[in-house]
Amino acid sequence: MGTDRHAFVVVANRLPVDRIDGAWETSPGGLVSAVAPVVREQAGAWVGWANTHDDSLEPFDFDGMSLVPVSLSHDEHQQYYEGFCNATLWPLHHDLIVAPQYHRSWWRAYREVNARFAQAAVEAAETGATVWVHDYHLQLVPAMIRAQRPDIRIGYFCHIPFPPVEQVAQLPWRDEILRGLLGADVIGLQREADAAKARQAMQKLLGMDPEELRGRVGSYPISIDVDEIRAAAESPAVQEMARCFRRDLGDPATLMIGVDRLDYSKGILHRLWAFEELIDDGLLDAQGTCLAQIAVPSREGVRAYQDLRDEVEHAVGRINGRFSTLGGDVIHYSHHSHSTEEAVALYLAADILLVTSLRDGMNLVAKEFVTARRGRGGALVLSEFAGAAEELDQAIIVNPHDRAGLKAAIHHAATLSEDEARKRMDAMADTVAAFDVRHWAQTFLHDLRDPASAAALSPSDW
Repeated sequence: MGTDRHAFVVVANRLPVDRIDGAWETSPGGLVSAVAPVVREQAGAWVGWANTHDDSLEPFDFDGMSLVPVSLSHDEHQQYYEGFCNATLWPLHHDLIVAPQYHRSWWRAYREVNARFAQAAVEAAETGATVWVHDYHLQLVPAMIRAQRPDIRIGYFCHIPFPPVEQVAQLPWRDEILRGLLGADVIGLQREADAAKARQAMQKLLGMDPEELRGRVGSYPISIDVDEIRAAAESPAVQEMARCFRRDLGDPATLMIGVDRLDYSKGILHRLWAFEELIDDGLLDAQGTCLAQIAVPSREGVRAYQDLRDEVEHAVGRINGRFSTLGGDVIHYSHHSHSTEEAVALYLAADILLVTSLRDGMNLVAKEFVTARRGRGGALVLSEFAGAAEELDQAIIVNPHDRAGLKAAIHHAATLSEDEARKRMDAMADTVAAFDVRHWAQTFLHDLRDPASAAALSPSDW
């Protein structure tokens, strides 16, 4: 069966669905919640891997979208995804928290898989279509599409931070990656600082004209579906779930939460260490304070993530061994995924959200938290290294590498007056509502489709 052609095509590493008990269900995650509504509204197609090594999947319809599966063998997935994407590119883009690994076999797999995604997009796009490519997994795809289809408007959006030129320069295949991105008409990043780094890398490493880059490479801070989070927060079922969560956690005087993928960029250990010292110092009461840490499984085939899980679980066990009583643990740790409704219930149950990222593209959990808690008070401790810190300036902003400063921030959050907490929370919620996910998508796609936008370079210009 051939692929129908569409005027709007999204290309991402994963399809927005998972197969559960033989049926397709919407996947969790920020990219899906941000992009799927746009695809549905435009009756578009989504090209991506179906999280299975079954090569027989044909295009199919789901929830108003045409889904186009790209097949990956087990070996290809290991080398392309676990290898090049998450052991080479991810650490390169996250301040070298762990050392990137450079293997030519991984690069070959990355290039071959990108070509497969590009071909699927070419076949799914009608004449004059708009194609929107997402994230670091597919940085070669824009130029690969451009080589075959000069009629298409191509956008690329990077959901993670962009590294400084000195770090980009380490990558043996840096020129191919940057030229791959330059196949796009518009290249979007989360923060202006990230856009500036991308322009600088293209200018210094490829000799690009800085004026042209300024018109093509810009910042488009991603956001959330505010209506969805508000509806969940007002749901009686979710509110009852929140009451149950708090009761099951011992109904503490102060409930702090962390909700993260289990990733070394999220600073989970830094918050655990600060929490331990605050109890040790007597600034937090072990009997009246609880930290609920949700660590969503992530990239479990990558050694660095296996090591991190061991470290986090050891730290949780050690801290609970020191401070827990027969009445309950001071830290409740969960290593599994949660639905949107469960996440919002946790936001409603909590008093404080701790976001201590060492480097983060945006951090949509922070935006979900303030949206759910509008009119309810509470406090957000937010790393200055998360993109959300540029918008949510009423949060308690912190450098998570500064242990003393992190402890002071958490203590400040725990002692905010109710009036001050509500004013801060409502101001942040209003900011998110004014610049929600629809605003993000509309702004990017307007710039992409605007005929005045700079045209993509042809291969001869590289």
